[in-house]
Amino acid sequence: MTVTNVHKDPDALTMTITVELDASIERAWQLWADPRQLERWWGPPTYPATFVDHDLAPGSRATYYMTSPEGEKYHGWWEVLAVDPPRRLEVKDGFADDSGKPNDDLPVGRMVVTLDDRGGKTVMEITSHFPSAEAMEQVLSMGQEEGMVQALGQIEGILAGDAS
Repeated sequence: MTVTNVHKDPDALTMTITVELDASIERAWQLWADPRQLERWWGPPTYPATFVDHDLAPGSRATYYMTSPEGEKYHGWWEVLAVDPPRRLEVKDGFADDSGKPNDDLPVGRMVVTLDDRGGKTVMEITSHFPSAEAMEQVLSMGQEEGMVQALGQIEGILAGDAS
């Protein structure tokens, strides 16, 4: 399994997922930078993602939806706050309605992705920052932890499929 650790810290209002990848940091960055690769792993296996907009420049947005096995679409968005390829990405992370408009009834968090070169492998940490304890509980009860672990579990197959 790719995921090596999940740490929830209710005091700091964070959840950090650590992943060790058998890939260079530059290759690992492409998993985020290329929307077609991102689509192959962002959603859990039964909820594949489709990125409609994808621009990782600060101030820009990415919009996507995940499609359930029944065909229902669940929309989300990122507002890019900071990017330092191939080491760091920081976004505001929120839910959207069917038209892609932010859903104000659900919490907006902040996600920080860091990539660290460890002797030819890459350690990726994805830290979700929640605005409140209630928001953390709500998003976790919606399955964020399980969904992220399942989604990240697809990365090994993507990397294994790369030509040597």
